[in-house]
Amino acid sequence: MKSSLKIAVKTKSLNFKKIAQTRRQRGYNWEDTLVKRFNKMNNWKAFRLGSPSVALPDILCVNNKEGIIFTIEAKSGTGTTLTVPFDQITRCLNWTNNFTVYKTRKVILAFKFLSKKRIGTGVYEKRELREFYKVWNEKKNPTDIVCRYDGTTYALIQGQKKKLNLDDYEMPFRSRHQKIALKKLPL
Repeated sequence: MKSSLKIAVKTKSLNFKKIAQTRRQRGYNWEDTLVKRFNKMNNWKAFRLGSPSVALPDILCVNNKEGIIFTIEAKSGTGTTLTVPFDQITRCLNWTNNFTVYKTRKVILAFKFLSKKRIGTGVYEKRELREFYKVWNEKKNPTDIVCRYDGTTYALIQGQKKKLNLDDYEMPFRSRHQKIALKKLPL
C-alpha cells in the first residue's frame, strides 16, 4: 500500500512541475514576441533582461533617435484576469527614473489573454485572443494591478478591489490583437 501512495504523490508533483513549466514558457514566449516586434522597427532596440529573480523588468526598449525608453512588465495567461505585483511595477519605475537622458520614460504593462480560457483542470474553451497595453501613472504609488479580459483594471490592496483606471497605450507597432478597453462613462 505504501508503494502505491508514493507513486500517486510523485505523479501529482510532476503535474505541478509541468504546469509551472508551461506557465513560464507562456511568459517567455510573450516577452520574446514583444522584443521581436520592437526590434523589427526602425530606431527601436529591445532586450529581455532575464529571469524574475534578478529584480529587473521583463523588457527594456529604447528609441535613441526620439529619446524614448520603456520598461515593460509582460503577463500572459488563460484566465480571466492577470495580475502585476507592486514590486514589479516598483522595479520598472526605478529603471525608467534612472535614465533621465530620455525625455519620454514610460512603464508599460503588457497583458495577453490567450485564445483559450481555462475553465477547469486541463479543460479549456475557445475565446478571442486579446492584448492590452497599459501605461503606469507615475503619480500613483505602486500597488498590485489586475487587468480583466475586457481590459479594465483595478488595484488590489490587502485583498480588496479598489478603483484604478490605467490608460491604454498605443504601441509603436501594430498588432491585430491589441484592444482598447472601453471606459465606463459616468451617468
